[in-house]
Amino acid sequence: MAPFLSYEDKGAGNPALTRAGSPVPLVLIHGHPFDRTMWSPQLAAFAPSRRVIAPDLRGYGASPVHLGGKTPLPLFAHDIEDLLDHLGVTECVLVGLSMGGQIALACYDRFGDRVRGLVLADTSAAPDTAEGGNLRRRTAERLLDEGMRGYADEVLEKMVAPYAPTHVKDHVHRMMTATPPEGAAAALLGRAERPDYRPLLPRVTVPALVVVGADDAFTPVSDAQALHAGLPDATLHVIEGAAHMPNLERPEEFNRLLAAFLAGLD
Repeated sequence: MAPFLSYEDKGAGNPALTRAGSPVPLVLIHGHPFDRTMWSPQLAAFAPSRRVIAPDLRGYGASPVHLGGKTPLPLFAHDIEDLLDHLGVTECVLVGLSMGGQIALACYDRFGDRVRGLVLADTSAAPDTAEGGNLRRRTAERLLDEGMRGYADEVLEKMVAPYAPTHVKDHVHRMMTATPPEGAAAALLGRAERPDYRPLLPRVTVPALVVVGADDAFTPVSDAQALHAGLPDATLHVIEGAAHMPNLERPEEFNRLLAAFLAGLD
């Protein structure tokens, strides 16, 4: 049966990258309200040397919208597990940014025996506060009523820093405005009720890399520090000159950190 999610699977046709003893595949989990193209610099950098899988999450990009009207984090994790089953991937390194980092934790909670490493970028393990949950619900209603453009215009210079290059801002804005409002709203409603993953952190038995942009206003450095403190085997890196999307704002530094982490695993 065809997989539910649309995805890129780079390196799958290269026997050197799929046989026993080859580097561990990377699975890249995008944030809200984006799609798999947010990982373009990482696909270009890592696909020549290892298998790299980048799905469009349910309700984003080319993947279908969940008809239930709400997408909980465990449902996103279920979709990714089904995709890995379809692709025959028995172990991987999960890389998630923002909502994608929370989904990576949900994946570890669901199929941690398949995870060799975690990269958590600009994210948090804590549940929403009552105020935060209400804001997500109001935003979901707004997106359904108004569409994505006004929201995208307002949050662009929080997603990336005001000083980010124009081509980065343009890419991020295109992703946001192309996202189906129904998919974005369903994810917001699910995240408003997300589990508290902080009790999971001490049970993570694999190495972790925690990354955050120094100027991130959505998930500030203090959130990354809390993640780092809760994980038994973690390294923390703060990337200067970046806000919420350092993989796009400072791709060379992000890729250098990721490459060093992967070298330690391989």
